[in-house]
Amino acid sequence: MDDAHEPSITLYPHSHRVQAVIDGTRLADTTRAIELCERGYPPRQYLPRDDVRMDLLTPSETVTHCPLKGDASYFSFGERKDVAWSYERPLEELKGIAMRVVFYGAECE
Repeated sequence: MDDAHEPSITLYPHSHRVQAVIDGTRLADTTRAIELCERGYPPRQYLPRDDVRMDLLTPSETVTHCPLKGDASYFSFGERKDVAWSYERPLEELKGIAMRVVFYGAECE
């Protein structure tokens, strides 16, 4: 199969339960995630902020740029730096992930 014609990023909304737990604290719990699959990277679960304990996260100074998605802002949890990120204003073709939060290691059940 020729992967050159496949999109490098695909989005899959789903209803599987996704949780993010750090040091025993549940920071997110949702059944409204969007899975982003990007060629060469593990799938990532983008979670709606309504289902994330944003009150427990603090904005980080870290900002990264992805040429396919845009600029990502990061969040810390207590002493744990940059445990999650979000594309506040992603590129137009990925507007479905705007303002959603991704945790390193968020798991589907």
